[in-house]
Amino acid sequence: TDLVPWDAGTFGSRTTPDMASQLRKAAATAREALIGLAAAEWKVERDTLEAANGKISQRSGDRSVSYGELSKGQKLVAEVNDRAPVTSAPDWKVTGKSVPKVNGESFVTGAHHYTTDIRRPGMVHGKVLRAPAFGAKLKSADLSAVGSLQGVGVHRSGDFMGATAASPSLAARALSLLKVEWEGGQKLSNAELFEHLKKTSSPGGRGGDEAGSMEEGMGKATHKLERTYTLEYIAHAPLEPRAAVAEWIDGKLTVWTGTQRPFGVKDELMREFSLPSDKVRVIVPDTGSGYGGKHSGDAAIEAARLSKAAGKPVKLVWTREEEFTWAYFRPAGVMELRGAIDKDGKLTAWEHHNYNSGGAAIGTPYDVPNRLIRTHGSDSPLRQGSYRGLASVANCFARESCMDELAALVSLDPLEFRLRNLTDKRLRAVLEAAAERFGWKDRKDGNGRGNGIACGIDKGGYIATCVELEMVESVPKLRRVVAAFECGAILHPAHVTSQVEGSIVMGIGGALFEGIDFKDGRILNPRFSKY
Repeated sequence: TDLVPWDAGTFGSRTTPDMASQLRKAAATAREALIGLAAAEWKVERDTLEAANGKISQRSGDRSVSYGELSKGQKLVAEVNDRAPVTSAPDWKVTGKSVPKVNGESFVTGAHHYTTDIRRPGMVHGKVLRAPAFGAKLKSADLSAVGSLQGVGVHRSGDFMGATAASPSLAARALSLLKVEWEGGQKLSNAELFEHLKKTSSPGGRGGDEAGSMEEGMGKATHKLERTYTLEYIAHAPLEPRAAVAEWIDGKLTVWTGTQRPFGVKDELMREFSLPSDKVRVIVPDTGSGYGGKHSGDAAIEAARLSKAAGKPVKLVWTREEEFTWAYFRPAGVMELRGAIDKDGKLTAWEHHNYNSGGAAIGTPYDVPNRLIRTHGSDSPLRQGSYRGLASVANCFARESCMDELAALVSLDPLEFRLRNLTDKRLRAVLEAAAERFGWKDRKDGNGRGNGIACGIDKGGYIATCVELEMVESVPKLRRVVAAFECGAILHPAHVTSQVEGSIVMGIGGALFEGIDFKDGRILNPRFSKY
């Protein structure tokens, strides 16, 4: 954060939709500035020069200079020109191609470095004492048994208590010897979750929509349907658990941590320790996956607290159990839907209420004149936050499930029912493409086999997916998935393919078996073997 301009972070599925055009303008401005530098240095007209392949060259002649040589390692400071000419997609030469990752080999060989690989002179390791349940307060702590351990420090600040030692195992042992007493804590369990979300809800969230008259639409219908769909809390389960290394030197705090919001974490550290901006620096090694789960600076703050108390650099790495328990989850949700169709299979009314999980992609892409769409915030008993796809996963799941059930009411093919109620050309195109590649017309149901189709729009991306599954000893087994995706001009085709394939894999987990099990504020399945 000391070396780069302020950046909001990577979240909300907004990087490419919001930032790609701005970065292109910034790059175009930089290109024009570099051409200007070369023209001034060579005393030639600007239009005799061109920028390509990392260098400025004369259009006629052999003279050229690399960007690095031209800038001489100095910062290039210029205001971004909104009118700087950018290359249109049909004329792209590098953008739009699948360029291999420069350091890709280090990832697959295990040589790549993450926060956990960082070492600092005199560094010790930290562990944090965790409460037995969410919201519990530390009433008392007896440290006498820790005195026999050499080189161990135990540090407390309010409800926060941690240990530092020469190794993570020794720090963990020190915490295990403490005699502590807790009080209070969350008492809610899975069994009451969805009722609780409804009971504590309040309307007014973002993403709502209203048109026409629900009463009129329901009156015109020959078939009506009301359904409630629910989603559990889900863990991000990144390959790299949260980790941070913190170091204080002459009153300045430096933290190395994997995060999606470097400047956001810096702000958290500034508030926590009442420090000015120039006294906090956040350095981000490559992050071992986040999926929206690494926005907050939990590990960074914990490591900084322990480092300040110990007077030494501290590395703190969460265990897998801590990651499954104390990181925030994808919000659980309750979706209540009401749909109505006429004798021709056309939607006449649509009502959609989302409780707790958010309003992303809650609007229906289908043509329905009478609709009422609302989001409702709730009191979440567990920590919750961003997750890949945000609430679009919840809302698309509920909407498309309801569409399937409505189609069944009037014995319409699920694809035909969707197309009958859809004029959006881009969404129709991916639906038809997925169905054709899948062989939807020739699909075979029955004898334990089934097929499904669904579609959706979010952040300018259009997706349709067909699946074939088989029930094997009462367990659903996916046999085939075909997805058609369209998002406009593609910057890096291999990355888009990876995103779609990764989303399918994550979606399978969320649909079939993932979910946080909790009782009285305690997570009951905080490891992969139980999750």
